[in-house]
Amino acid sequence: MPLSVSISDLGLAAIPLVMALAGVIVLAGLYNTLAVARVRMRNALSQIDVQLRRRHDLIPSLVETVRGYMRHEQETLQAITRARADAMRAMEGAAASDRGAIRALALASASLDGALRGLLARVEAYPDLKASAVMQNLQEELVSTENRVAFARQAFNDAVMRLNERIATFPSNLVARLFGFVAAELWQTEAETRVVPDVCTGSAR
Repeated sequence: MPLSVSISDLGLAAIPLVMALAGVIVLAGLYNTLAVARVRMRNALSQIDVQLRRRHDLIPSLVETVRGYMRHEQETLQAITRARADAMRAMEGAAASDRGAIRALALASASLDGALRGLLARVEAYPDLKASAVMQNLQEELVSTENRVAFARQAFNDAVMRLNERIATFPSNLVARLFGFVAAELWQTEAETRVVPDVCTGSAR
């Protein structure tokens, strides 16, 4: 006797396939959301890198400009040169997926901020240097760069928060664990170094 398959039997047989397909679609959607968040975080870190490099490029000109006026401030000049070198090394080793590297970069950058504040505070004691057109142009460039660095840091922290929220919440946390997504480090420094230096006056804002 020939076998017959009813439409209802076909429908029941298709249920597992439909459920599996739906699961794959959900999984892909959650993975893509996490992947996009990670890409945006890495892009935000690259923007910090661009602005920090711009600041690092300005510092040698700043040091050379003040050297002729501040002959008795060699310790101050050496301190900012060392801080720049430390910050550049930390920047080269920084990766968004490396929490320790981000922390080291933030601390090195804060140390450079402090060295800049110290140098520019001493500029106030040299009226001729302060009035120099070259010095004034450098101060304007540093102000612009500091503002861009601050903006880039905030954008990075926002991107980190969005990624970390997805990694911590259900059901995307299951996908994150499955595919090795890890929480990223916020850009944070010690409280006393969070004040943005006012490079026009050498004081903190």
